[in-house]
Amino acid sequence: MEDVLEVYERPYSPQEPVICVDEKPITLHADLRPASPAVPGREARRDNEYERRGTANVFCAVEPKAGRHFTFATPDRSGFEFARIAVALAMAYPEAETIHLVLDNLNIHRRKALADAFGAEMATEVWDRFTVHYTPTHGSWLNQAEIEIGIFSRQCLGHRRIPDLKTLRQEARAWNRRMNRDRVKIAWKFDRKTARRKFGYKPKPFKRSKT
Repeated sequence: MEDVLEVYERPYSPQEPVICVDEKPITLHADLRPASPAVPGREARRDNEYERRGTANVFCAVEPKAGRHFTFATPDRSGFEFARIAVALAMAYPEAETIHLVLDNLNIHRRKALADAFGAEMATEVWDRFTVHYTPTHGSWLNQAEIEIGIFSRQCLGHRRIPDLKTLRQEARAWNRRMNRDRVKIAWKFDRKTARRKFGYKPKPFKRSKT
C-alpha cells in the first residue's frame, strides 16, 4: 500500500508520469426490435427482449494528475491485448525518464505477456520504460483506474445495449476524445496518513545499514 500511495503523493512531473491501468469485461447485447424514439408526450421505448452477442473487454488507462485518458476496446482480456496496451502507453510518453505504472496483480500484468507477444528483446525494451507498482492483496481499489472504469461505465455505456466490438470501439474512442479534450482529472483524496488511521497500516521499520 505504501508504495502505491507514495507515488500518488509525488509532485506532478511530465518526466515521470503516473499511469493507472485496469480492465472491465463487457457483455454485448443487440436489440431484436428497433427502439421507438421519444415523441411529444411519450418517452423513448425499448423492447425488453434482446440477443446476447458474447463478450468483449475494455482497458482503461488514465494519468490522473494530467487528465490524460486512454481507452482500448479489445476482444478479450488476454496477455496479448495487455502487451499491445503496454506498447501504446510506452510510445505515448517518448520523453519520459520512466513511466510509473499502477496495476493490480492479475497474471497478465507482467513482462512475460510482452515476451510471449513480441519476443524477449522488445519485451525488455518496453517493460524497462516502466516503474511498476502493484496494488496490495485486497487493495485493488487503490488503483485509480477503477474510478476511470466507473466513469466510463456511467458516461459511455450507461444502460444502452452494445451489439458488437466495432460499436464498442467507436463509442469508447468518442468518449476518450471528450475526456482528453476536457482534460478531466481525478481528485484523489486518499493518502498514507488516512490509510494508517483507517486501516491501522504501519510502514515497514527502517534499519540503517552498518556498512
